[in-house]
Amino acid sequence: MTTGADARVLGIESSCDETAAAVVRGGRAVLSSVVRSQVAEHAPWRGVVPEIAGRGHLEAIVPVVEEALSAARTSPRDLAAVAVTTQPGLVGSLLVGATTAKALAWAWSKPLVAVHHIEAHVYAALMSLPEWHFPYVTLVVSGGHTSLYRTESPLRHALLCSTRDDAAGEALDKAAALLGLPYPGGPSIEKAGTGGDPGAHPFKLPLLAPDSLDFSFSGLKTALLYHLKGPGLSRPEAPLPAGQALADLCASYEAAVVETLARKCLRACLQLDIPRLLVGGGVARNQRLRAAVARRAQRDNVQATFAAPEFCTDNAAMIAGLGHARWAAGKLADLAVDVAAR
Repeated sequence: MTTGADARVLGIESSCDETAAAVVRGGRAVLSSVVRSQVAEHAPWRGVVPEIAGRGHLEAIVPVVEEALSAARTSPRDLAAVAVTTQPGLVGSLLVGATTAKALAWAWSKPLVAVHHIEAHVYAALMSLPEWHFPYVTLVVSGGHTSLYRTESPLRHALLCSTRDDAAGEALDKAAALLGLPYPGGPSIEKAGTGGDPGAHPFKLPLLAPDSLDFSFSGLKTALLYHLKGPGLSRPEAPLPAGQALADLCASYEAAVVETLARKCLRACLQLDIPRLLVGGGVARNQRLRAAVARRAQRDNVQATFAAPEFCTDNAAMIAGLGHARWAAGKLADLAVDVAAR
């Protein structure tokens, strides 16, 4: 086993519906990253079904870990630690990953590291930087989370604000369902909006008070519903838009979501006088969001850094990376560590 910058950590992620394992060296060099998706299994239900997710993890976890170790040309004796997501997430899914990690750590006589999933999304953005200059303002935006943090180190994050209702990814998913687009909704909205006019339907941006950093997307979702079905749902049988009309509507709705995110996170940078921004989470893959943040960051002289696209959605490389930082700091977990949904 090597130590320090050469130490290899096996990461395991199973918080929702992706079964993932990865080996990362020194907290930065990704030697392997394997993700087994369950999109096809959950598509008929237009969302993640916890029981189906748990069974899927049970079937996939061992082959995924074996594939990650093989791809990294790493044996158990080469590992410094085993890291695993323990919160937040679906309890049944978390238990599969945590139980597997505990068993491997015990069998291989390796330290166990418990990782917070949201902190790992922050770390995924940090992995894109050659050097770190703290503090940062950090936006974590996904299907279940939309929050801003002040990041003081890989292990220290102070919550600045969060969403008061729907997360941004959830608002995109529900909009896709209203429009009859396939699951997962966010990518479907982005694809359908390609070539659309983002100014065709001027949705009101949910910015709340002028100085507020909180998010709220439920009103935007309701505005789309009324646009489709009329005030008070007076047109329940109205046909869904198609062709250019659908492209314009999707582009406009997506633009309202991403402009709100971009304005809020840059507002936080200016309020806190921190000219450095990190963005992570599944929605951070969205190209319109990346463009909107980059445009505003350049205007406000802020350095904006996104997690690499392949490490925006749930993955184990970010778990192994943050696991290395926690291992190096001596923040180890007992084999009795429990999982938590929140």
